[in-house]
Amino acid sequence: MDNVECVVVGAGVVGLAVARRLARAGREVVVVEAAETIGTVTSSRNSEVIHAGIYYASGSLMARLCVSGRRALYAYCRDHGIPHRACGKLIVATSPAEIDKLQSIRSHAECNGVEDMQTLDADAARALEPALHCAAALSSPSTGIVDSHALMLALRGDAEDAGAAFAFHAPLLRARVIADGFELDVGGEAATTLRCRLLINAAGLAASTLARNIDAMPIDRIPPAYFAKGNYFSCGAKAPFTRLIYPVPEPGGLGVHLTLDLAGQARFGPDVEWIDSIDYSVDPARAERFYPAIRRYWPGLPDGALRPGYSGIRPKIVPRAVAVQDFMIQGPPQHGVAGLINLFGIESPGLTSCLAIADLVGDLAGVPAPSS
Repeated sequence: MDNVECVVVGAGVVGLAVARRLARAGREVVVVEAAETIGTVTSSRNSEVIHAGIYYASGSLMARLCVSGRRALYAYCRDHGIPHRACGKLIVATSPAEIDKLQSIRSHAECNGVEDMQTLDADAARALEPALHCAAALSSPSTGIVDSHALMLALRGDAEDAGAAFAFHAPLLRARVIADGFELDVGGEAATTLRCRLLINAAGLAASTLARNIDAMPIDRIPPAYFAKGNYFSCGAKAPFTRLIYPVPEPGGLGVHLTLDLAGQARFGPDVEWIDSIDYSVDPARAERFYPAIRRYWPGLPDGALRPGYSGIRPKIVPRAVAVQDFMIQGPPQHGVAGLINLFGIESPGLTSCLAIADLVGDLAGVPAPSS
């Protein structure tokens, strides 16, 4: 039976960042991942947006970790040559009735520490984006986009350079509490048993299920899991925008927004589709709901331009009737199991926040930050 100091379950962007943080601090780390490689689920099925931290509830983990994580992520991308661009975002009021909402959004963002937003009248917004229809807009210069796959490769490389090891096709089946940590049953073709002192549950969509398979984990401390699928449509026409375009938020979501990849290709979404099981198919008929929403800010969207793209699934821990979710990061003070840290509900802005989440996990584990 192998003994290791730290086991991280899940090789998505957050699990990778956590493994990097622990390994660079000198800890012995093994990452176990059920899939065949890194980042095959939520981390590779999103908008690849670097969020500024505008909308999240003031004082929430999402707000705090997004703002600090965004700063850390930009620096990390610059230092590691990861393709990214601070392209900026416009939040648009498409009618005079929505203009007052922009000031409310700006005030909220400033409470969260987003201090670079600018209010634009319609002429100033169209000077930046001539194809845009709006009555007014908010500019968020610190919003950007990143190559999420290059980011994950860099995080994995850093972790491995610091001594971390990775096991793929290796689902964690059960964890038993023992005197000095955990005994883990790891499945797959090379099934094995591991012992560790520190166990990090960064399993994303499967985090709640995994927690139920950890002996001694109190059931009443495990949040229920809900799946909210976000469908994306690509655009067959060249979109005449250089910035991300978001409408004023609507009840239950941020509306149908336009994001760009690093090649300038536009995509629209995600919407919100609550599902009972994992299903990544995109129903072409959902495009009919997208056209009128997009044409509120881009009247020139051609008929037939939207094509099914891809989908991602948000790991929700609140039902659809609850509008606001926060990250839930549990250590022993919350659940009573020594050496266990659970990460639940790590949806957007998890990508933006990954380095800040990793630092918080390191702090909760009592692992000092690396010296460089």
